Parts: sequence; structure tokens; C-alpha cells
Amino acid sequence: MKQLTLFDDWGAELSDSAPQDPSLNGFYYERLSDRFVSFALGIRHFEVSPKECDFPKEWQKRVMKDRAI
Repeated sequence: MKQLTLFDDWGAELSDSAPQDPSLNGFYYERLSDRFVSFALGIRHFEVSPKECDFPKEWQKRVMKDRAI
């Protein structure tokens, strides 16, 4: 069983010592749909448009720049 560490820098590390799964983990900005999307072990769980997003604008800009897919 793999447990996600949700409160680290980006939430992408796995807490066990197994090799890291290359699947998407955490929040990303999807350019095609213009939405923030969350993934856990490669499975899409949540999406929200930038206008509806309650996260700080600095966080949104950083994700759009560094975590775009």
C-alpha cells in the first residue's frame, strides 16, 4: 500500500521506500481545458477553473508556470 504525503512542497512524494511511481500526483494546470486538475497516482480526481479557484493568486501563477501539462 502506498500513502501520499499531502502536506509537503507539492504532495508528489510517496512515503514508503518503494521506487516512485511515474504517475501524476498533486495539482497541475491543464492548458487544453484551462483548468487546475488534481491527480492521485495518475487518476484525475478534481478540476476547477482559475476563476472559481479559491487558492491564492501566487499559488495559481506558480502552478501555471511550473506544473502545466
